Amino acid sequence: MAKILVAEDEQAINELICRNLHLVGHSPTPSLNGSDALEKIQNEEFDLALLDVMMPGLSGFELKKKISKSIPVIFVTAKDGLSSRLEGLGLGADDYIIKPFEILELLARVEAVLRRTNKQQQVFEHAGARVELDTHQVFVNGKEITLTPKEFDLLEALIINRNLALSRDKLLELVWGFDFEGESRTVDMHILRLRKKLGWEDVIKTVYKLGYRLNARKSE
Repeated sequence: MAKILVAEDEQAINELICRNLHLVGHSPTPSLNGSDALEKIQNEEFDLALLDVMMPGLSGFELKKKISKSIPVIFVTAKDGLSSRLEGLGLGADDYIIKPFEILELLARVEAVLRRTNKQQQVFEHAGARVELDTHQVFVNGKEITLTPKEFDLLEALIINRNLALSRDKLLELVWGFDFEGESRTVDMHILRLRKKLGWEDVIKTVYKLGYRLNARKSE
């Protein structure tokens, strides 16, 4: 779990980002302007900051100049010009995401930056299974089990996007890539094998007429 500052002045977007970060296991802190975001950064420790470029108080670019270089930054902005992108990356940002964006894309970018900066937990434990994301090892009740490369990639996609409903098409895209000429049955067969190997028949949920969701919420 990472502690993430979400500095975005559009409240609806801020709430959407925070809600989805929370669902996949992170701890988001919202901020609606640059001055408030700076105060939070100065008084709290964060593993990552998501900064809108155009905010009241301080812009995302101005804010980046004032915060510690040890805090990874992803700019999230509607400014899609090359000059803005180069300015943001030139300030040392770790990534630059253009609005509008798919929430799954944002989550993937967050995950990538956290891993690259060694601020993401590399072990996921749930329902008797332990998944070591960095070594690609999987243990069930203490015993190592073998997954094929695609089975592990599928498991990793489900873990990264846990508690979110993923369509079969989205899973095909995430795991097999844009050019894969497969069909939804491919996903179904791999899900079936994962459930059996992990004993996760009640953990990897079928989402009616859509796809699958890895349920990692203890209340369910």
